[in-house]
Amino acid sequence: MSDHVLRAYLLDGQGGASALPSDHISKADRADGLVWIHLDGNDTAATRCLEDEISSLDPFIIGALLDEESRPRMTQIGHGALLVLRGVNLNENEDPEDMVSICLWVEETRIVMVSRTRIRAAGDIEARLLAGGGPRDTGHFLSMLCERLFARMEPILTALDDRADDIEEQVLEQSNPDLRGAITDVRIQAIMFRRYMAPQREAIDHLRMADFEWLNNTHRRHLQEVYNHLTRYVEDLDAIRERAQIVKDEIAHVQADRLNKHMYILSMIAAIFMPLGFLTGLLGINVAGIPGAEFGYAFWIFVGMLSLIVALQLLLFKWLKWF
Repeated sequence: MSDHVLRAYLLDGQGGASALPSDHISKADRADGLVWIHLDGNDTAATRCLEDEISSLDPFIIGALLDEESRPRMTQIGHGALLVLRGVNLNENEDPEDMVSICLWVEETRIVMVSRTRIRAAGDIEARLLAGGGPRDTGHFLSMLCERLFARMEPILTALDDRADDIEEQVLEQSNPDLRGAITDVRIQAIMFRRYMAPQREAIDHLRMADFEWLNNTHRRHLQEVYNHLTRYVEDLDAIRERAQIVKDEIAHVQADRLNKHMYILSMIAAIFMPLGFLTGLLGINVAGIPGAEFGYAFWIFVGMLSLIVALQLLLFKWLKWF
């Protein structure tokens, strides 16, 4: 099999499949059964394959399949569907929120899939086909692909929700402002997930409502379940995002309270030492006539007066309930 062709199978309609040689891809649309072709979008040969070897593909469809920055959507073109989906990125050294893209052109007897990164859901379908328990028709293939693609999202979103819970608990118990960066990361992840999850939900909704002959009631019920899961995911992401903002506001309030407390203490100290500084400055001028200059106990009397003033100030502040 060529490097740009990741998978090519002819489904037998019973849950199994046989590998399709690369030189038979050009005849895929005339094959007896459902053909699944998975191409590597990073390989330039995939473009030539779509334009030359796979027949009857509109240039608009080819451009959509090779689009690098595609957003989830479903477009009905004649008897086929152009479907763009996103899945969590579980590849090594990658962030889950950098969701991988998978583009499909779906017809009753042909499924053309293009991806630029590893798609584990596609590997799951391939393994099931080789074991004899794979999809039997086009609608079954799509419902199984969506189910496997979105099932991997749940543990990631659950972990994100648990992380938000832990940070919220720490903030409420410890009032630790150092958690501001952590809760910001959680909120950014929730926003990035929702960016693709919401339009993906609409794409699945449009797919299950489309009038394709290769989608029967069973397929539509499975897609309805997928739609329900995506709706819950979107709602959970909205909740995580709102909770993260509340926790972030709480951290900001804690920081503001600490700053106000410190400023209050500094203000009290300044208020106490203001009259003391005035008196010491007044008696520290180098001119004649300073009271007690010739008296031996004048310094200690002055210190006692300053202490008395501090005590009176403290009593006054207490009476005014300033502390």
